[in-house]
Amino acid sequence: MNSYTLGKRVVPEDLDALDHVNNVRYLEWIQEISQAHWRENASAGQQDMYIWVVRKHEIIYYGAAKLDDELLMETHIANNKGPISIRKVTIKNNKTNTLLVSASTDWCLVSPRTMKPLRIPEEIKLLFNSSETST
Repeated sequence: MNSYTLGKRVVPEDLDALDHVNNVRYLEWIQEISQAHWRENASAGQQDMYIWVVRKHEIIYYGAAKLDDELLMETHIANNKGPISIRKVTIKNNKTNTLLVSASTDWCLVSPRTMKPLRIPEEIKLLFNSSETST
């Protein structure tokens, strides 16, 4: 499994009225790390040939991050089915290793030209050491 990590420090702009990280900010970070993992592994040609769009997010919040917390985000591809890639993301407090958020996102591979779904090619699966489940 090819995983990817990214660190984050909580800044005032991340906070909501309760002085903890806003749920929308977590969603932005989930998308940010997912896109960074794609850019890190895919060639420029692959990035031109394919784009990913979100089909579904499932997010579970276990705790709250606060100002100046150092966070560690980690992502990997859990599996693929046809055009859908299921990506897992965790966000932890890097100091305490406490799990704050876990997410599962269904990303759909599409052609940037037609915006139609494409079955995930073997070359893309191999970039992330992921598998395809039966359809």
